[in-house]
Amino acid sequence: MHPATVASNGIEIAYETFGAPDARPLLLVMGLGAQMLAWHPEWCEALAARDFFVIRYDNRDVGLSTHLHHAPRPNLFAAWNGDFSSASYRLEDMAEDAVGLLDALGLDRAHVVGASLGGMIAQTMAITHPERVRSLTSMMSTPWVGIGSPTPEARAALMAPPPTNRTQAIERAVRNQKILGSPGYPPDEAWIREVAGQAYDRGFDPLGVARQQLAIWASGDRTKALARVTAPALVVHGDADPLIRLAGGLATAAALPDAELLVIPGMGHNLPRPVWPTLVAAISRLADRAEASHR
Repeated sequence: MHPATVASNGIEIAYETFGAPDARPLLLVMGLGAQMLAWHPEWCEALAARDFFVIRYDNRDVGLSTHLHHAPRPNLFAAWNGDFSSASYRLEDMAEDAVGLLDALGLDRAHVVGASLGGMIAQTMAITHPERVRSLTSMMSTPWVGIGSPTPEARAALMAPPPTNRTQAIERAVRNQKILGSPGYPPDEAWIREVAGQAYDRGFDPLGVARQQLAIWASGDRTKALARVTAPALVVHGDADPLIRLAGGLATAAALPDAELLVIPGMGHNLPRPVWPTLVAAISRLADRAEASHR
């Protein structure tokens, strides 16, 4: 499958689809530095089999979507100390990218599923564009970076210097999954290596990832705003997540007025294959509930 590209919010967004275009639209939003490739095609097909028209895409600054190469250099050290002046954009801008993608595809509303940073973007969409979000699934995410902060080991993995070549990028991906992934499930190392290599070839951009990181830090706490969300919601979190710890998921579920909380034992900061059936079924039930409430 070859990705298509559309204009959205003043940039270009690369995307791919699975399933019938007349099925229920479902938008998948990926996390920090991750490309659409991180949504496994078999996961997308499993959702399509539940009568979803699945859309996965590259966020700005990763993969085949627009990279803001001429933006100010992100200063993460200053941001760590509360100075966000080098931020080129906020999560609100990334949410507008997603809304623009729906516009380009002629979709009034969609079920929105976000993972990690993608969960933050999905939350922001539900806050700023409630009319576009039919249901919200926030996975391994948080309403604010101060809730569910990473373990020291996970923080070190996140902040490590970027690789300088393809081999290093692949080995770092494997190493990081051992730190960040699910202790209750064996890693799929072959797939991790394959995706890391493809991602390097499609658009390796450490400064782009840093701009995304800065957008997270600069966007503040969504806890109060989440209380205004009208979409039915599902919050998914692993009880062994070292990057965004379980407190982040608990806080998200507590902030949303109509949320179901699903805690997965042994799951870390990834989506291991054995939990797919549980997650697909939960997302489908949420969509059924959302659609029944609008009849």
